[in-house]
Amino acid sequence: MTDREVAVLVGLQASGKTAFYRRRLAATHAHVSKDAFPNARHRQRRQLRMIAEALAEGRDVAVDNTNPSPEEWSPLIVAAREHGALVVAYWFPPDLVASLDRNALRSGRAQVPEVGVRATFARLRRPRRADGFDAVHAVTFDGRGGFSVREQPD
Repeated sequence: MTDREVAVLVGLQASGKTAFYRRRLAATHAHVSKDAFPNARHRQRRQLRMIAEALAEGRDVAVDNTNPSPEEWSPLIVAAREHGALVVAYWFPPDLVASLDRNALRSGRAQVPEVGVRATFARLRRPRRADGFDAVHAVTFDGRGGFSVREQPD
């Protein structure tokens, strides 16, 4: 293992994942998100390639997608392990009403159809260390415009 890290952000659309990345991880982690290439073919393959490239360059990575279930996060864990990196989940506990409200304030492509947010909610599962993560942190709004982060027991 090295001290490199892959941070996997897990939560609904409009739950604060990108804002958290910008405030807490941007200075240290390369940003990888399928939102950066919405029309690309093979988005998952491209995302995994970007993760591998950043890790090969010795950079930490933050994967900023909904990552609602093991189906999405398992390949990320495998990619991290192939490069000897730690894998940390940042779990944004769901608040469907608040996410829908924040999403409604978005414009253009940033706004996700409500059915998409609800579909993610239906699939969303809390990550656990038993899933292959080295640590799991719960991230919530702190009420002062920032975030509170606390480690989650399994």
